[in-house]
Amino acid sequence: MSWSARALCALYVTTSAGLAWTAVLEFGHGPAWAACLFSAASLVPLIALVRETERPRPGRTAAPAPRTDGTEALVRAELRAACCERWWTSLGTAHDTTCRQHIHRSSAA
Repeated sequence: MSWSARALCALYVTTSAGLAWTAVLEFGHGPAWAACLFSAASLVPLIALVRETERPRPGRTAAPAPRTDGTEALVRAELRAACCERWWTSLGTAHDTTCRQHIHRSSAA
């Protein structure tokens, strides 16, 4: 863990402890709704702390699991069958003028 990640984790713990202490003081001397609010707020930095420590580190990423449902093969086949950019962006209704599947239309009827 880098020094900046450790500093961030320390900040999360300090913030959570401060909010928890404020909740304790509110339970003793303040309104109950404020105590509940500070109690809930003290959990948010702890969630951030857990997310920070579980973040994948550079160089340690796991390889993606191979797809077994054929989705990747289907996508590759569709990409190979694509003829031009305009065909993709027009949802298969038009082709580029340089496309091999472009139908030349004349104005003669």
